[in-house]
Amino acid sequence: MLGPTWGRQDPLARHYAGASQWEQWQRDLGEDREPGPIPEQVLQARTALWTPTVTASPRQVDQALPRACQQISYAIDYHHHGRVDPFVHPDSRSSGLTELLIIDEADRLKTTGLEQVRDYYDRHTIGVILIGMPGIDKRLARYPQLYSRVGFAHEYRQLTPEELTAVLNRRWHTDGLATDDEFTQAVAIATVARITGGNFRLVDRLLTQIKRILTINQLATVTPEVVEAARESLLIGH
Repeated sequence: MLGPTWGRQDPLARHYAGASQWEQWQRDLGEDREPGPIPEQVLQARTALWTPTVTASPRQVDQALPRACQQISYAIDYHHHGRVDPFVHPDSRSSGLTELLIIDEADRLKTTGLEQVRDYYDRHTIGVILIGMPGIDKRLARYPQLYSRVGFAHEYRQLTPEELTAVLNRRWHTDGLATDDEFTQAVAIATVARITGGNFRLVDRLLTQIKRILTINQLATVTPEVVEAARESLLIGH
């Protein structure tokens, strides 16, 4: 599965993996708090999400792949047993409880890194999704051993006006930001469409900034002015 990438981690991948809840759970551990329940989305998805650095070396890739998967396996063990003992529960030691690995910005990986991903896939019972810029599938096609493992490729296209309206309405209702003023909301949606061109990742970034501006200014609804302020703070062009 292949698609475009821009900026931070792919929002769809993060949502599916429960990345935000997982990161909050880890932050609580770092503050020496008593471990809380493993987030339900993490338990359901059993998905590790990893983004390589631009300069990821073969050694770093070799360490990062099992680490990302083992963390999820350990968390599942903790949920079931209240502790993690890889000698008692070898499935977590071998990443056996992680069912899916999503690699965002996979086009950062060099040939050796891609071969390491293939090798890791071959050695484990796990699905792998690569998310990258359009054209990454053509690059993978140059490596027969790797490309033979690709089940399908999918390119994310820009959201249509109808799809964008549905996404925004759902997001604003979920966040409690919807307004009864249909004209104001329609203009705000049109402003988002003009700014983002339907790019889903850019929409996600803009919505995050909109929510931040509303919180700072103690506002309750989204207006075109708020959308424009969010655009300026993200340095997005007209």
